[in-house]
Amino acid sequence: MPTIFETPSKLKSAVGNDLGASEWLTVEQDRINLFADATGDHQWIHVDPERAKDGPFGACIAHGYLTLSLVNFFLPQIVEVRGIRMGVNYGTDKVRFPSPVKVGSRVRGRGELVAADELKGGAVQATIRVTVEIEGSDRPACVVDTISRYYPA
Repeated sequence: MPTIFETPSKLKSAVGNDLGASEWLTVEQDRINLFADATGDHQWIHVDPERAKDGPFGACIAHGYLTLSLVNFFLPQIVEVRGIRMGVNYGTDKVRFPSPVKVGSRVRGRGELVAADELKGGAVQATIRVTVEIEGSDRPACVVDTISRYYPA
């Protein structure tokens, strides 16, 4: 269940708060293969299970950018801003991939509101740090500061 803000301006008083976590998602080989097809990145560590068994990770791993793209799937599960006419992804800051995601792993996003600034016209720009956790691992797969803009209704 996402953390709900009734209006964009309510974000400003929640800076520093943990926003909770999304549901777990299993990263299957089919998803990795589809991402490889979409991006043209067919490196063997991602798409060749037989060769990957003998590779540095012992199995295929998800592309770092696939892991990053899942943040867009996790965010609506983490936070919901109501009273808007539009919300847009404005960008990201400081993306890191501390640990690979092996095929079959379960991942989820955990959010923290690190900044919320009012813009001209009443929009609020929110920076949410999303940590993509790997079930059973002490190290995250990805840490990214997402930047979203919420325009009031």
